[in-house]
Amino acid sequence: MSDDNALSSGLSMAELGARVRAERRSRGLALERLAALSGVSRSMVSEVERGTKTPSVLVLDRLATALGTSIARLLDEPVRPATTVLTRDRQQRVRDPAGWERRILSPVLPGVEFEFMRTTLEPGVDAGEFAAHPPGSHEYVAVEAGCLRLTVDGASHLLAAGDSAYFPGDRPHAFADGADDGQPCVYYLAMALGPGEGVGAHSLARHGGHDG
Repeated sequence: MSDDNALSSGLSMAELGARVRAERRSRGLALERLAALSGVSRSMVSEVERGTKTPSVLVLDRLATALGTSIARLLDEPVRPATTVLTRDRQQRVRDPAGWERRILSPVLPGVEFEFMRTTLEPGVDAGEFAAHPPGSHEYVAVEAGCLRLTVDGASHLLAAGDSAYFPGDRPHAFADGADDGQPCVYYLAMALGPGEGVGAHSLARHGGHDG
């Protein structure tokens, strides 16, 4: 993100921070608890909430996942569940300094944790590993251009243009450009989150973790 004070969508860091803080407080989570659940340092969470730090897309995703929600809900207000047209200029867009962009194609609906997005990875870019979502989550991928290396729970799969895949969203997963051809990789991802208070709580429960 080239602008330290605003996302590509125009949302200011102060506005984003206020939304993260509101979601955290609505779940009764202390700052330290959100840090533990997300794997993001307490100082980073604090800076994001105060609007003094621009988070990478990966950090923002980890915070959203720990809160049991999506990046889309942190970036946009819910709309009435009716026919909604999102023109290109109304679609939320976030860029990661690592060299990739996510464009959110679905509106935020009250009580619905679903996200449909288009991601562009520049040549050779690895977007990193995303945390497991709550049990019952589902993710669907379709490659538009280039080659995608999809890794789910440690197993890698190469998807060429036109290929698609499904995987349970409650497992660690990663996305990277899968070809050394100097061309970007473009893919679509649809994600439906399962119920739960967030992956962090699920992960700590599985491993015997507890509040600090």
